[in-house]
Formats: sequence, C-alpha cells, structure tokens
Amino acid sequence: MAHDNAGSVGGYAIRVTRLDSAGNLVVGPSASYVTKKFVSLGYTPEYEDGDEFTTKAADGSVCQSWKTARTLKRVTISIALCDPDPEFSQMIAGGTLLTAGGKSVGWSMPPVGVDATPNGVAIEVWSTATTGGRAAATNPYWHYIFPYAQMQYSGERAIQNDLVATSFEGWAVGNTGFGDGPAAPLWPFASDTPAGMARTSSLPVGTGYQAAT
Repeated sequence: MAHDNAGSVGGYAIRVTRLDSAGNLVVGPSASYVTKKFVSLGYTPEYEDGDEFTTKAADGSVCQSWKTARTLKRVTISIALCDPDPEFSQMIAGGTLLTAGGKSVGWSMPPVGVDATPNGVAIEVWSTATTGGRAAATNPYWHYIFPYAQMQYSGERAIQNDLVATSFEGWAVGNTGFGDGPAAPLWPFASDTPAGMARTSSLPVGTGYQAAT
C-alpha cells in the first residue's frame, strides 16, 4: 500500500516505562504510567561535527581538504504537563512519591548529588495522523518511541497568579531492550536508534499506572 503522506498533529497520550540496568523493560502491574494531561513533547536531534583536515600549499591556497560526516549522538527531549502529576514525576525523574491514606498526595525531588534514575525510562507518545484535514482512515495515529531516555525535572517554577509549570528535559539514545514495547499498541520494529515513529491503529487504554508484560 502506498504511503498516504499523513501529517502528525496534536497529542493523545504519553506512556513512560521503567527500565532495568540492562535496558530491558521492567514488567509488573505498575511498570508503566500513562497520562493524557500533557501540553507538549518536543525532541531535537543532536549531532557531532565531523573532523576536518586541510593542507595548504606554500602560497596559502588549499591543496587538500577532507571533512568527515556529522553523526547523530542522541536526541534531546522536553516534556510539559498540564498539572504537577506526582506519579508521572516520580516515574520519569526519580525522587519520592508522597502518600497519605494509600493515595498519592505529592512528590519530592531527589536528594542533591544523587543519580535518581540510573536505569532511565522508555517514553512513547501518540498523535493524530491526518490527511485531507481529517484523521486518516487507516492507521489514524502516529506512534513515537524514545527507547532509552534520561530525564530531569527542569525549568523555573513560579508560585504566582498563574498556573505552575511542570516540565522535564533530557536526552535519548537507542535501546534494543525496548523490544516491541510494554503493552498495546506494540512497536514491531527495531529500537536501536534514539527515536522512531510509525503509524498504528490504536492508542493506550486508560491512564495512570499500567502493567508491562
């Protein structure tokens, strides 16, 4: 089937999944967390400049020149949430989930000088695949993956006559341990690069903590 050139617009859900020390997905009833309360997820490729070699002749003219290609190192990621989600914050940035009566009531940052997320997380996000001003008839969603990411709580927080921002930033690289992902919708492609995107027919069901298998 020919590619329908569908655009990508809006955002439906972000799924974050814990990783073990080898980069494999952690399995269990609370290994993943899904939220639809987000403002944006942005990512930017980061490249390493190639080495350049130049030899000049005695008159100052260039007689030999060579430059190697720029190569991809990682992608940088930024995430902004609609609200200060304690469970999401703890999952993606470490720290301590504060509970009372068996319910989450807040979150505290990691201690100073501590690597709060040594194993990182896997991040997925879904958007609408649009053609002709409407959702595509087949595979109406774009599924983006960042199979290994290190994220931190970031940005200024201002307690003022306005909403308090909740944002995170970090970077991602490839991770074959991601496999086909933690749950439906699955990712049946390679995950050895920092980011990938593919069309899919469905979205994660529900929000909050979810099982990874």
